[in-house]
Amino acid sequence: MERFQKLALAALASILLLIFVGAIVRATGAGLGCPDWPTCWGRLIPPWKVEQINFEKLDLARFQREAERSGRDPASITRESLRKEFNPVHTWVEYVNRLCSLPVGFLTLGTFLAAFWQRRRRPSVWWGSLAALLLVLCNAWLGAMVVASGLKPGIITLHMALAILLLCILVFVAWRGREQPARREVKGRALWIVALIVFLLTVAEGVMGSQVRELTDQFAIAYGTQSRAEWTAKLEHSAVYLVHRSFSWLIVAATVVFLVLARKALPGGLRWLDKAIAGLVGALLVMGVILAQVGVLRVVQVLHVGSAALLVTALFFWLLATRPVRP
Repeated sequence: MERFQKLALAALASILLLIFVGAIVRATGAGLGCPDWPTCWGRLIPPWKVEQINFEKLDLARFQREAERSGRDPASITRESLRKEFNPVHTWVEYVNRLCSLPVGFLTLGTFLAAFWQRRRRPSVWWGSLAALLLVLCNAWLGAMVVASGLKPGIITLHMALAILLLCILVFVAWRGREQPARREVKGRALWIVALIVFLLTVAEGVMGSQVRELTDQFAIAYGTQSRAEWTAKLEHSAVYLVHRSFSWLIVAATVVFLVLARKALPGGLRWLDKAIAGLVGALLVMGVILAQVGVLRVVQVLHVGSAALLVTALFFWLLATRPVRP
């Protein structure tokens, strides 16, 4: 494996890790564990206990503005209310999420700088690296807006959509950055088209899934004392949840067609990547059934989001590495 590809793959891995950690933040309700940015409770290093916070130095007006953006009465935000709301677990979960974003920035910048030297031989790699760097900067700004808006739903979905786009760009950069990118030929275009359909359905499902998670964020605020298993009944009244749940069966059906065609069209039959795609789709189906029938369980939520990111990555690489040829 070439040095540049190792660097690009490291950047890709850092994005996947950040998505997993971000899912933990969402599932635990720790999105506002650090209610200010770039500091956390007015400190560079977050506090372990409430006594470490100097509430007199906090910008109370800023906290009130952020509360108003999230639909809360700004008058209800006082230094005493902030003292009561402090949760050390949420604070450090969100802080770790911020720390995990640092390798993303450094590795993406490193990939861009390394791609500069091959911009003439492989200009698409350089442009892709530049696009990845700009997306990281844009998503970092959006991350700050997520906090500043009090977890505003639309911004969260856009934040996730850009993360998916960033994954795809880094997959392309890592794949095309080799002297001889991985390639395998497949007879006819039917299999490639079906794989593209599975990919597009997965991306659409991921965006809708982010909207469903926005609903669970709202439930965590409104029904925090209730069992998370009771949230499923409330989700039944949401159109986006019903479409998201039914949409998953389209992905399963398309994946079955994909496997049947792949077994026939690919030389040597199914390989590890084809099996990994099928396994991820099956795992996501099982987790979706658990979330729908058992309850919105935190661990399953995290694995669901992380597995979806892995599936997008695997599918996009499959599309790049597979070339249809005339039979």
